[in-house]
Amino acid sequence: MTDLSIKNVRKSYGSHAVIHGINVDVADGEFAVLVGPSGCGKSTLLRMIAGLETISSGEIRVSGRVVNDLSPKDRDMAMVFQNYALYPHMTVGENMGFSLTISNVRKAEIEQRVRRAAEILALGPLLERYPRQLSGGQRQRVAMGRAIVRDPQVFLFDEPLSNLDAKLRVAMRTEIKQLHQRLHTTTIYVTHDQVEAMTLADKIVVMRDGVVEQVGAPLDVYDQPRNVFVAGFIGSPAMNFIEGDLVDGEQGTVFSSASGFTVPFGRRLAVECPRPVILGIRPEHFSATENGTPTEVVVVETTGSATQVNVRRGTDELVCEFRERVLARPGETLRISPRPEAIHLFDAQTGQRVIEREHSLAA
Repeated sequence: MTDLSIKNVRKSYGSHAVIHGINVDVADGEFAVLVGPSGCGKSTLLRMIAGLETISSGEIRVSGRVVNDLSPKDRDMAMVFQNYALYPHMTVGENMGFSLTISNVRKAEIEQRVRRAAEILALGPLLERYPRQLSGGQRQRVAMGRAIVRDPQVFLFDEPLSNLDAKLRVAMRTEIKQLHQRLHTTTIYVTHDQVEAMTLADKIVVMRDGVVEQVGAPLDVYDQPRNVFVAGFIGSPAMNFIEGDLVDGEQGTVFSSASGFTVPFGRRLAVECPRPVILGIRPEHFSATENGTPTEVVVVETTGSATQVNVRRGTDELVCEFRERVLARPGETLRISPRPEAIHLFDAQTGQRVIEREHSLAA
């Protein structure tokens, strides 16, 4: 049983604070992803977990034991770096077994562990090659194999796929997911790519400026973002935001923006009106309807499986994604309607969620 607990962890460089009291618990066998924009502190937090950075205050516990003062080699964690960090003069097999060699593990056991890791990662035919003879994806698998042979309590991944091309990143995501399903090792994974976070994680930790904005299962964070930052960061294409007011109408609460974008909810919401809010709606939650709000088509992008249409109404620019084929050209008018049950409402001043979606805001 290997669980990891981060309690009120802070990190400062002199008077400059970069991590501001983070609390996160990762259960045994869980795959947790730290995600956020560049500079938000996620790699610093990972390095503190690994023991490569000192902690200014707080505690990190592994299976109940405080590891703050333990050296990296004594924490029983294995880290996979962004740049692979392979020794160019060693073969694949030697790279994978090196940490065991310097720990004076018996040669027979090293060979057994290396063969096992090579079988898991389909590296058997490559064991005698050198890193220069490998592709980027193969080098990353070797780096993962070097971690596997140590049989650690915790795997740590620091943006391991950022140097790979788009197609290879997708393939490697699948391999990492399958590896975790096979080994069930507690894993902390850092990325700035929210698609990676959504597809890999059991638990997402969304960070900004050294603070945790939200923690939860991927779909919970996607469906119930706590604030405007999380709502805009998680999801691709990103959520649309429209500033406006909630007002009381004859048929219930109505959202209305300065550009004339209106959404009637068909009932009274449990909020005080009038109230300035930010309405959030994901691109896939628009429909093209005859009685929708008229907008001007700006750009049309087709991917085959979907059509992405950028539209404008006054100062509001929106992205709509349709699964059906939408025949629209720039300059034409497209009438769109958001699905009321998929709407998010945030306070205009604080950016915090105004009302839970209760399965929906629909009547």
